Amino acid sequence: MISPSPPPPKQKRLPLRDFVLLATVLVFFALLALNVLDNMHRAGLTPGFDFLGQRAGFDVSEALFRYSADSAYVRVLLVGVTNTLFLAAISLILATAAGLLVGLASIAPSKALRMLAQAYVELFRNIPKLLILLVLYVAAVSGLPQVRQAFSVGPFHLSNRSVVIPLPINDMALWLHISGLLISTLLVTMLVRHNRRLRERTGDAPQLLTTMMAVYSLPPIALALLSMPLSWSVPVLSGFDFRGGARLSLQFMVIALTLGLYHGAQIAEVIRGGIAAIAKGQIEAARALGLSSLQVTRLIVLPQTMRIIVPPINNQYVNLIKNTSIAIAVGYSDLMSVTGTIINQTFRPLEMMLVTMAIYLLICLGLTSALNRVSERLRMREGR
Repeated sequence: MISPSPPPPKQKRLPLRDFVLLATVLVFFALLALNVLDNMHRAGLTPGFDFLGQRAGFDVSEALFRYSADSAYVRVLLVGVTNTLFLAAISLILATAAGLLVGLASIAPSKALRMLAQAYVELFRNIPKLLILLVLYVAAVSGLPQVRQAFSVGPFHLSNRSVVIPLPINDMALWLHISGLLISTLLVTMLVRHNRRLRERTGDAPQLLTTMMAVYSLPPIALALLSMPLSWSVPVLSGFDFRGGARLSLQFMVIALTLGLYHGAQIAEVIRGGIAAIAKGQIEAARALGLSSLQVTRLIVLPQTMRIIVPPINNQYVNLIKNTSIAIAVGYSDLMSVTGTIINQTFRPLEMMLVTMAIYLLICLGLTSALNRVSERLRMREGR
């Protein structure tokens, strides 16, 4: 017997009220755009982005790649984007580490740890991030020594101007070490996945810490035996500054620390709430089976907490990326800083603001999409 085919799905029509609302919004923005274009023509301005190919004519304080005043505006814009991404990446790492540590401390058996965690969260959640930035910047400028009296630990030097660290020299040995690191990471990822499947199938699996250390140690040892060790540019004090090495400016360090502390407090509360949502019976059962506190946290608490906290942490990450724009307050050459300079030189505020908005939008949408995929995979794993 042939079963009847299901009826075709009904096409949902846009209600008249929603259609009128959407049309009104579109007409409003169309009229706004026409009015802006008319005002620009009256002022003798022709809208366009061809000016981005012109010579910039100004320097930036920091750049992750080669740049000069003779470069085009589009290149200095790329400098601002890479500086913003680098600042956001370091700040995300600091905020995640601080949030995880403080979140776990907030549920620790020690009352002193819980009180310290609560004090940290309440302090940084209730102070404007810009005020935190200015306080830390003034404290760093006035409290750290000058370059000639810098704090030095081996080849590392800290002053009120920057942190100077050794830098690997860009040669064949460096790229071989990077390739070895990538291959080792791929092998470790495969081992971890195999170990997880083995644990799910048999309930037991070998410890991988020693194996992982051996996998990561083999490439540099092998390259050293082949007389291809890493070569380093070590900073040396020469006159009133250091020569060689790499430097992280004081502005960069203070901004990264500010965003790490501020958003670390927000993330700590998210993690604490996610842990509180786990049934206490599971933790008590794990302890009754003889698991240590570290094993309970690693095997019971964190895997379930991740499924709960990824969406709100996604919001914190996006907010952190947008909050990198406060770097302009201390003179760091981020995207907003170079955008302001370009506007002052070209008198193209509309075009530059549109470009800047599009860049921030693409960065935030890309991060949101990636974290949404992580959240979806965690939900799929939970539903198995």
